[in-house]
Parts: sequence; structure tokens; C-alpha cells
Amino acid sequence: MKRVMALMLALLMVLAGCTGGGQPTTAGPAEVTQEYRTVYSGEITTLNYLITASTNEFALAANFVDSLIDYDRYGVAQPCLATEWKLSDDGLVWTLKLREGVKWVTHEGKEYAELTAQDFVDAMKYVLDSKNESQTANIAYSVIKNAEKFYNAEITDFEQVGIKAKDKYTLEYTLEKPTPYFLSMLTYVCFFPVNGKFLSEAGDKFGTDNANILYNGAYIMETYEPQTRRVLAANENYWDKENIYIKKITQTYNKEAATLAPELVLRGEIDYAELPSSIIDEWMKDETKKDKLRPQRTSFYTYFYCFNFDPKFPAEFEPDNWKTAVNNLNFRKSLFHALDRKAAMLTSEPYDPEKRILNTITPKNFVDLDGTDYTRIGKLADFTNTDSFNSKLALEFKEKALAELKGKAKFPVKVLMPYNTGMTEWTNRAQVIEQQMENLLGTDYIDIILDPKPPTGFLKDVRRAANYAFLECNWGPDYADPETYTDPFAPDNNYSWPHLAEGYREANGKNTYENMVNAAKAEVLDMARRYTLFAEAEAFFIDQAFVIPYAAGGGGYVASRLNPFESQYSPFGLSSERYKGQKVMEKPMNSEQYTEGLAIWEKERAEALKAAK
Repeated sequence: MKRVMALMLALLMVLAGCTGGGQPTTAGPAEVTQEYRTVYSGEITTLNYLITASTNEFALAANFVDSLIDYDRYGVAQPCLATEWKLSDDGLVWTLKLREGVKWVTHEGKEYAELTAQDFVDAMKYVLDSKNESQTANIAYSVIKNAEKFYNAEITDFEQVGIKAKDKYTLEYTLEKPTPYFLSMLTYVCFFPVNGKFLSEAGDKFGTDNANILYNGAYIMETYEPQTRRVLAANENYWDKENIYIKKITQTYNKEAATLAPELVLRGEIDYAELPSSIIDEWMKDETKKDKLRPQRTSFYTYFYCFNFDPKFPAEFEPDNWKTAVNNLNFRKSLFHALDRKAAMLTSEPYDPEKRILNTITPKNFVDLDGTDYTRIGKLADFTNTDSFNSKLALEFKEKALAELKGKAKFPVKVLMPYNTGMTEWTNRAQVIEQQMENLLGTDYIDIILDPKPPTGFLKDVRRAANYAFLECNWGPDYADPETYTDPFAPDNNYSWPHLAEGYREANGKNTYENMVNAAKAEVLDMARRYTLFAEAEAFFIDQAFVIPYAAGGGGYVASRLNPFESQYSPFGLSSERYKGQKVMEKPMNSEQYTEGLAIWEKERAEALKAAK
């Protein structure tokens, strides 16, 4: 377990370099090749890293642009674009010294300019201009002095915002209040730099293709052919190019990527494939295939089912009727207790489903308080080891909902549930959930309507457009604090709009959950009280069935020629998306090698974290 205060101390250490990890603990052959090949089905919609909130787009940005700090393969903070930093005695002003000689280059690898402190100021000004519609602006303006006022046009002078270029290589952030996790936020895209001159010249074209961004990271995108292929090449002008071992990354578009990837790995045409649960048995029973298969670590991404309180889907699916039903607590609780999460998880994890199932929104082992895991603090502990699936309770709440909604809602309630067709397991899971919940609650009560959607533009067209009633959603942490797992449910985030739920509005005009979260955010000195307040807010959110916690990310099985224990590691930000420091192995790692490597890595990580305190 990580302790936040220990992490902060680690962040304050001035280390020698940003290498993206030490020597790999490779459990199998370590013969290095120069190219890494994958296939994908979900096309990106922008390369503008300053506005996106898409995981696929983050993964590219992480390799194109460096952050101020970084994390090694054990999750220990390292200098990157910043070589040292200090905090003022009042906890409000961070001063960072930048690495000199870092170059911005074009997609052709030609030098454009040197990175300076002003690049971070120009980027933040762009992020905080509401006209640019940055999906991550809220992360920045939640901590930087006057940033939210500038975003909301309450002030117009950017000089009043708490970011300054003190000189060419000195950057200063002034915060609204002491923020113990601030440095852990700096690997997130809203804190990335941009060259102001290039941004101005590109105008609306910035990020529309690979020629309309600049690169200072480990890779440049030399080829960008949407729905055909993307080619990333090692940046020969990179300040730390000695630690770039993979020289070329080829990503090929195939709308059937999820289905075809395992066979392409077996044929040696690509180097990575996630294995759908439907073929794991076959691979396990075939000695040749079994030798290419290994488990994946679970991640700190969290998955949950959202109830939409602001339905904007087509009239044929009866959004007004859904709105009436979803605002009834007993109706939500009937669905909350009716979802058999183990049955759903078997579509992804047929051998060990329990290892991924979560009963809370914040996953276990994210942060702890004096040795007590956050998920075991206060009332949140009541949910941590309790399976929400309970058929008896589901039927009891159904009867209560029917009585309370009589004459108000029409039954069966249509429950529009879209899913991403680019993910085979999601498709299978949607079908399992439809059958399982309808069988339990009855088709006279709910009519779950599956709505297959293409992977490209899924978030924009479904979740952000409020074009659903019930949806599998996910969230990855942005910094080392429980607050990060409240962000998707904030009023200005496009998830499920719980602030519009009826019956929770308090005297100040905000709803109960929002007030509880704000009280926790306001506590920045007493970490025990802060964590307790966040735990109480999360427990309330789950108890009132605003969401149904489901699972941790990762897990499952893959065939991969990358060693998972030499990649950078961090539960938040973009460090873990970087290829820096990794090598392509001669053949995929198998399960035995993975188990051995994991034991070694966990021991070494514990030692590294202890040494960093």
C-alpha cells in the first residue's frame, strides 16, 4: 500500500534523472527487437492533448510530450522536465527548475524551439480558456489560484492566475490552498506544456493531425492515417534517448481488432493481444498457445454502472419515464441489488472473477491512512467486503418502487443500455446483464434495451451526450488522493449528473453528496479527517445507489512481448502509458514467468518505496 504522505516526501526528493525505470526484471528471453506492433479498432478524434479526456488519446500524448515529473517502474517519483522543486513554508507556492536543452521537434523530427517555462504558462492559458472546451480544465482550476475565476470569465487578466514563468527555466505555481497531492497531478495532460508560437500559428488546426502538434517526448508520430495506421518513431532529439529501446511502434487499424488480435499474435504479425474470455480455455489447453499467455495486473481504473439523471436519448426509449423511475430510490436500489457482478465478470475473468470485483468506487490499495486502507475507513468499510448482489433485497425494493411509482411511471421501464461493439467482452457482458436482471426483476418491471455503438466516438456520442439510461463507465485516478474518484460525479463532468437527482437538494442549493465532497475538499491539513470525510461521502453515494460499483481495470489475460515489470508504474496520470524504458522480448512472457516476475517486482517495489520515504 502507498501512503500519500510518504509519496509526497518521495516527490520532494531531487533525483538524478528521469530514466523511466531501472534494469528490467525480465522473466523470459530478453532479446531486443526494434519494432512493436499492435492493432486497434477505436480511432482517436484528436491529437490535441490539452483538450482530450480519452484514454486512447492520453496513451499517445504520454509518448509525445513529457511531464514535469515522472515515475519509475516502482512508482517512485523522478525528475523529468523539471529537475528540482521546492514548496514555500505556507504550502501555497511551488517553484520548479526546468531541464535545459530540451527540444521541441516537428513530426519530421526537425528542431523547432527549446522548451521554456513560458510553454507551461501558454498551455495553461489555453486549457483555462473555456472556448477551447478542455475536458481536463477542472483538474487544473481545482487547485491553481484564480484559475476557476479565469475559466468562468470572472476575471480576464491571466496575470492574476497562479502560474508564472519567473525566468526561462523557472516555473512557479501558486495554489488556492495547500494541496498535499499537487505534484502527483503534474503527469496529467492539463499540466503538459505547449509551444505558444506554434499553437498560435496552428490555430484551430492544432492537434488535428500529426503535423499540427510538436513533440518533446520519447516518440514522434511520423505517420498518421486515420482508420489505417499510425507509426511512432523514436525521437532522435530526445533529451533521454539512451533509454528509448523500441525504435518504431506501428499501430494498425482493424475494426475487428479485438477478435483478430490473438490469431495475429500467434502468426507473429503483431506483438500484443488481449485474450477474450471465450478463447482462454482453448489457449490453456494448447501447450503452444499456453506458453504465450499470461495474466495482467489489475489497475487503479475503476468500473461502475451509472444511472443517468439527465436523459437525452431518443423519445422512443421514453426518457421522461426513465427520469421519473430513476429518481425513485427504491427503483435504483432494486437494480443495484439485482446486478450479479460475478456473472458479469465471468465474461472477462472466467478463472478468478473475484480478484477484479469492487464494492467501492475507489479501489483497494490506492491510498491508506496510517496503515488502514482508505476503503476500510468509517462507513465505507461496510461496503468493502459486501456483495451488492442480493436477489431477496432486489425483489423487496422492486415491490416498494412499484407501490411508490404507481400512477407516476409506466412499467416496464425502458432501460437503454449502450455498449461499445469494439470490445467483445463488453458485448457479451451487456447480453449477460440484460438476461440476468430481467430474469430476476421480471420483464413486466424493466425492459433493458441493448444499444450497440461503434467504438469511434463512443464517449462523445453516448456518455457525454447523455444518450443512455444505464451504462458501464470507468474512471482512472489523476492524483494521489481520494478526491480524484469523486471527480466524475461533479456537476461539470459529463458522467451521470447525480447533482440533478431529486430529493437531495440542501439549503445552499447543492445536493447532499456535493456538499459532503466539498467539506472533504476543504480539509487540507488534517489528513485523517480529510480521508474520513471522503469515505463518508463515497459511502453515502453508494448507499443511495447513485452508481453500482463493479470492478477494477486490468486483469484478464494477454499475449504480449513487453515485460510488464519494466514499464513505468503509476496509478494516476500518464506515466504508465509510456513506452520509454521498455524492450520487446523475443517471445511473449508466459504465466509462470509472470508469477515469478511479479513476486520479484513486488519485493523490489516495497524496498524502493521504503527508500524513497
